[in-house]
Amino acid sequence: MGQPVDERMRALGVLESELEEIFARSGGPGGQNVNKVSTAVMLRHLPSGLRVTVQDSRSQALNRRLARERLLDAIEQRRRDERAAELSRREKIRRQRSPRPRALKKRILEGKRRRSKLKKLRTSVDD
Repeated sequence: MGQPVDERMRALGVLESELEEIFARSGGPGGQNVNKVSTAVMLRHLPSGLRVTVQDSRSQALNRRLARERLLDAIEQRRRDERAAELSRREKIRRQRSPRPRALKKRILEGKRRRSKLKKLRTSVDD
């Protein structure tokens, strides 16, 4: 998280206009401040539907920054997961399409022949 929030947003292609911000009162410690001031921040990225809620601090400004950082982390994680799923899908298709090595095929067929002989020995003998 070395980069500032603005740079990360630009790098990910997230626009400020795509974010919906809702403020609410926090709970927990913080005394009169959290009871009177809407310091909790709920941030939603409209295109992806990702949503984060932050009420870590007594400061609304700090919570807004933390919410943006966590939302960007979630967007990055989702994109990484999608990329990994796509690579996995491609690799699976590649494996399915590649032919079996000749030696493996020979070994499999030999095993089938042995099994066939064993089963033929079980047949009843008619007089």
